[in-house]
Amino acid sequence: MPYPSDISISDAIKRYGLPKSHRVHWSASRKADVVRAVHERAISFHEARERYLLSRREFEEWERDYAPACARRGDGQPAREEQHADAAEQNADRMQEA
Repeated sequence: MPYPSDISISDAIKRYGLPKSHRVHWSASRKADVVRAVHERAISFHEARERYLLSRREFEEWERDYAPACARRGDGQPAREEQHADAAEQNADRMQEA
């Protein structure tokens, strides 16, 4: 689990203002929020893909388009880079194969 165990997924979604499901208008700010939440490990890459019905390619497009907009967190520190998304997907793929 990439997010702290004391925070539920619903708390993480509320904290980042993420949509509850994929049935929303995907504005640029919503896409950036999802990318930021994954980069900051509030939700896992796998959770974002399942919850919002995203293909890996679609999420990568969001990262290219919106990661610069969310590259800095509120505390001024750089957000995690794309390696988190790659590692999360590799772990999810391994779990599915097992």
